[in-house]
Amino acid sequence: MTTGNKDERRKRKMKCLAYIVAGVIAQTLIIVLFVLLVMRIRNPKVRLGSVTVEALSVNSSSSSPSFSMKLNAEVTVKNTNFGHFKFDSSTAKISYRGVDVGEGTIIKARAKARSTKKLNVTVSVSSSKVSTKSLLGSDIKSGVLQLNSHAKLSGKIHLFKIFKKKKSAEMNCTMEVNTTTKAIQNLTCK
Repeated sequence: MTTGNKDERRKRKMKCLAYIVAGVIAQTLIIVLFVLLVMRIRNPKVRLGSVTVEALSVNSSSSSPSFSMKLNAEVTVKNTNFGHFKFDSSTAKISYRGVDVGEGTIIKARAKARSTKKLNVTVSVSSSKVSTKSLLGSDIKSGVLQLNSHAKLSGKIHLFKIFKKKKSAEMNCTMEVNTTTKAIQNLTCK
């Protein structure tokens, strides 16, 4: 055998080994990018999209101030994951100065991958649990009632029908009800 053949064979083996190593590195990079970008599971976001006031009744007498109304709210569940978010039914609570004054049911549903699910929730709100010694009378006379809403959705993110990861989404919103115009103003969510 000549030394030229051995050198050529060695060069071919080294080239083959270099291609295999480059292929393994490329495949590893693709897998790492896939895991970092696609498989990273984030908590969905829940917000109040819009709220309308119906059947608002206000009593501004100084001895027994009170209010009652029906709120129709659009709850949005924004899912930024590559898998769908399937959540159980939950309760949206409305409070006035820390006292629960109403609650509505958010039905069990599914938010598709990388989309926003819109749900309608109706809440009957009444000041019957609020102490007459509170600031309710002065708030009613000012024409603005500040309400807070809270809800927590618990469920699972389903990726490729193989992976399931428990996640939850929480909503904390504040809004003001203008008793004169019967409208919601300054709706903000965190």
